Amino acid sequence: MASSPYGYSPSIDEEVALRREALVMEHLPQVRLIAKRIHDRLPSHISLDDLISNGVIGLLAAIDNFDPSLNVQLKTYAERRIRGAIMESLREMDWAPRETRKRSKLIAAAIHRAEQRVGRAPLEEEIAAELNISLAEYQGWLSEAQYIEMEPLEHAPGEDDGRQLLQVIGDDEESWPLAIVERSELERILALAIDRMPKPERTVLSLYYYDELNLREIAEVMGMHLSRIGQLRAQAILRLRSHLERVWLSHPRRKV
Repeated sequence: MASSPYGYSPSIDEEVALRREALVMEHLPQVRLIAKRIHDRLPSHISLDDLISNGVIGLLAAIDNFDPSLNVQLKTYAERRIRGAIMESLREMDWAPRETRKRSKLIAAAIHRAEQRVGRAPLEEEIAAELNISLAEYQGWLSEAQYIEMEPLEHAPGEDDGRQLLQVIGDDEESWPLAIVERSELERILALAIDRMPKPERTVLSLYYYDELNLREIAEVMGMHLSRIGQLRAQAILRLRSHLERVWLSHPRRKV
C-alpha cells in the first residue's frame, strides 16, 4: 500500500472508495448519454437530471457487482444496469397519463377491427374511422402513444440484433407471447406481420431497431418531420402488438 509523503497510508476501505469514485467519474458520460437518449423520447416535464441520478444508481450497482473474470468490459456490463435503473424509475413514477395508456390500447383494438373489416393492414383514415375520431385527432393520439412505446427495460449485449423489437412489442410480462409460442415461431409471425405493413412503417422499424438510428436521423433519411416519424413508429408497434395478441388468444395453449 502506497504511503503519502507525510507518512499517511490510506486504509483498504479508503482505497476501494477512491477507486469506486474514480470509476463513477470515468463512466458518468455514459450515464448522461443513455439518460439523454431516453429523455429525448419522453414528455418535456420529465427531468433529465432525475434520469441521470437514477442512472448513476445503476452505475454504482454495476461497479459493485462487476466480475472481471467474466471477460466483459465494465462499460458493456454497466449499460444494462444504467438503462434498467432509469426505466425502473420511470415505471415507479407512472409518468405516462392513464388516458394515454388507455388510448394506446384502444388504437390496438381498432387496428384489429379495421383489419378484419377491410381484409388487409388498415390505413390511418380507416383506423381513425373505427375509433370514430378525425384523422388529425388520431394522429394526435399516436403522438402521445409514442412516449409509452418505450424500448425494452434492459438490453443485454449479445441478445439479438438491434434493440430487441420482440420485447418492445410485449405489453407486460403476463401478456408476453414468448410464454405461449416458441421464439422462432414468434419471429416468423412477426416477419409476416411486418411484411404486410405499409412501407413507411416498415422502413421506420428497420432503421430504428436494426440500424439503430434515432428518430431525428430517420426523419432526415426519409425526408419527413420528426413528429411524423414518431407517429409511424408508434403505429407500427401497435399494429404488431394487436397482431400478436390475436395470435396469443387463438393459440391452443391459451384455450382452457
